[in-house]
Amino acid sequence: MADQAETKKVSLRNAWGNVFAFFILLLIGVLAFSIRLFSVIKYESVIHEFDPYFNYRVTQFLTKNGIYDFWNWFDDRTWYPLGRVIGGTVYPGLTLTAGSIWWLLNSLNIPLSVETVCVFTAPIFSANAAWATYLLTKEVKGVGAGLTAAALLGMVPSYISRSVAGSYDNEAVAIFALIFTFYLYIKTLNTGSLFYATLNALAYFYMVCSWGGYTFIINLIPMHVLLCIVTGRYSSRLYIAYAPLVVLGTLLAALVPVVGFNAVMTSEHFASFLVFIIIHVVAFVHYIRGILTPKMFRVAMTLVLSIGMAVCCAVVAILVALVASSPTKGWSGRSLSLLDPTYASKYIPIIASVSEHQPPTWPSYFMDINVLAFLVPAGIIACFLPLSDASSFVVLYIVTSVYFSGVMVRLMLVLAPAACIMSGIALSEAFDVFTRSVKFQLPTLLGNPLPDAGDAISEQAGLAKAEKSSSEKAEDNPKERPSKKNRKKEKEIVEKVPLKTRIEKRLLVLPLETSFIAILLLIIMGSFYVIHCVWAAAEAYSAPSIVLTSQSHDGLHVFDDFREAYAWLRHNTEVDDKVASWWDYGYQTTAMANRTVIVDNNTWNNTHIATVGTAMSSPEKAAWEIFNSLDVKYVLVVFGGLVGYPSDDINKFLWMVRIGGGVFPHIKEPDYLRDGQYRIDSEATPTMLNSLMYKLSYYRFVETDGKAFDRVRRTEIGKKYFKLTYFEEVFTTHHWMVRLYKLKPPKNRPKGKTKKSKSTSRSSSTASGKRSQSKRNPWH
Repeated sequence: MADQAETKKVSLRNAWGNVFAFFILLLIGVLAFSIRLFSVIKYESVIHEFDPYFNYRVTQFLTKNGIYDFWNWFDDRTWYPLGRVIGGTVYPGLTLTAGSIWWLLNSLNIPLSVETVCVFTAPIFSANAAWATYLLTKEVKGVGAGLTAAALLGMVPSYISRSVAGSYDNEAVAIFALIFTFYLYIKTLNTGSLFYATLNALAYFYMVCSWGGYTFIINLIPMHVLLCIVTGRYSSRLYIAYAPLVVLGTLLAALVPVVGFNAVMTSEHFASFLVFIIIHVVAFVHYIRGILTPKMFRVAMTLVLSIGMAVCCAVVAILVALVASSPTKGWSGRSLSLLDPTYASKYIPIIASVSEHQPPTWPSYFMDINVLAFLVPAGIIACFLPLSDASSFVVLYIVTSVYFSGVMVRLMLVLAPAACIMSGIALSEAFDVFTRSVKFQLPTLLGNPLPDAGDAISEQAGLAKAEKSSSEKAEDNPKERPSKKNRKKEKEIVEKVPLKTRIEKRLLVLPLETSFIAILLLIIMGSFYVIHCVWAAAEAYSAPSIVLTSQSHDGLHVFDDFREAYAWLRHNTEVDDKVASWWDYGYQTTAMANRTVIVDNNTWNNTHIATVGTAMSSPEKAAWEIFNSLDVKYVLVVFGGLVGYPSDDINKFLWMVRIGGGVFPHIKEPDYLRDGQYRIDSEATPTMLNSLMYKLSYYRFVETDGKAFDRVRRTEIGKKYFKLTYFEEVFTTHHWMVRLYKLKPPKNRPKGKTKKSKSTSRSSSTASGKRSQSKRNPWH
């Protein structure tokens, strides 16, 4: 009767614990959502950054025209005169997700606009990501670690930076898909269920639809499978967790137009196929070992190894032949940049020019994951006590993500969930040790040394530990589901364990004062983490790039120059006019000004971008000829010298030179440098002072303060007084941050000259180009 009462008490406590955990998860979801709303509160409901404007424009098209028109949409307002097939060149997961949410809300008579849905998609999925982190960590180390990891992820600044309200980018849903795919893989590994294996393939398909970072999944999971095989941890559950993922996942990934046959033809996917072959060989060996005698098994093993080696050699030979035919050995440029950090700077300057592709500095780790950086090593140690298939996976996850985040600052986003999982495990284990120490010694301290009370507490703790150890034993030695007879034996063993467990736990008890101080320090550290996360969400990552602010002694200043310039373009230019700018501003110009651009942030055509970079690097006349040949009518330049905005075109100018020089050899970077230094003052080179970018940025700049002092470069410019011959200024925003210039029409041929010169022939050709401009754009 006493045992039944104790079992009932434990069951009731577990039920209340589950209810309590549910409400904690609900609060974590609310926290993850609300901490990302500072941008809406401080500014307004607006799309951030550059790429999100393209995603917003595509979502508008999807909701207005339907999914079939979306798959076949040819966008003639980008990459003029080439255009772009949108359906076959985008990862549609984000767009389809937001479009489905908008359709569902409108079906329920909740008339939200497409823009509102896009703004709040990222905060919604950040709550989903926190819940997925709970599920994943729970499979590894239990409920306490799962709740802690979920709370940490809901606030971690690295994830906030890509998921604030208005940050409508692929990572908004991709991080949830990444974590959920890992959870389903671990769940399948722990249960051996084909149901979870199928869900895992579907989650992987959603990840493929959402982000190109899906290659991280299809390489990390094979690495873990291979690690389990090498360390002798192969089981039927490992086979069930991996084989359906490769088969179904690859077939589903090939259905995504932007991936297509790359799912089986590129080197990023070959590791999964190689491990797929290896696991089948290992499974076959385990099968024949069970049905053959040891002598026959050795003979069969020799035969299997011979055939297997032959098949592997043939497959490797085919892969080598396929890879050798590609100049990049079957790898994409971004993948090669991860494997070789110097590759992009040497061969693909357009990748190296993006700030988020640069290696992070050490302060970036403290900014983006804060105290988690110090808790991760403790979490790794806890995963080895004991080491299971699930814990070995998260250790492999943190190790690989640390490497990739060290190569590219953008991949701090992949590190953040792993750091939260490890830190959650470390904090949970630490609190468990310290609170247990207090619990064992507190009754004695209060002068109530009742033996029954201490024994009951220790027995309850022993029962919990025994249940945990038995479940871990089932994970480590997975065979088949236990029969009723086996369950009865296990129950008898569990009933005998508490005495031993009580002794072990008493040996792990720390001094009471030490435990209290340690708990206090952990609470203080958690408080500092919360304060830092709230500050990062409110100040560092909430400001949209489209609206800038500056704090000074006389208050807050708002710089809305970008929307001011795009509004001017939309209302003062013709619908078919073409606008040239550096590729950073292409998405915004198309989405907000509704004008055709020459290049944009997709960066798929390096030659086209190099042409624009060459024009910006050339003298005024040569630049006019290049732009005129592209049917450009307006040129947009971003300039921050007056207000101190550092991300302007002058600071990006050397990348224009490098990218342009990579295609057109007459553009040479040393011509723009003085003794290896980039200068715009009186020591600047003549090539620099005569370039179009310099002239369009600093035209009339001396009129602002009489000195032409550049607040970003902190120097007076070298050439202050000059006139424009082939361009005319049509609009400059209030703070001079965006400047718009119009190409002057070509001059007529001089009268009285019968001899046809090169200049007049060019004038006639440009005049004919002008006449053709009056016609309707053939791309519409």
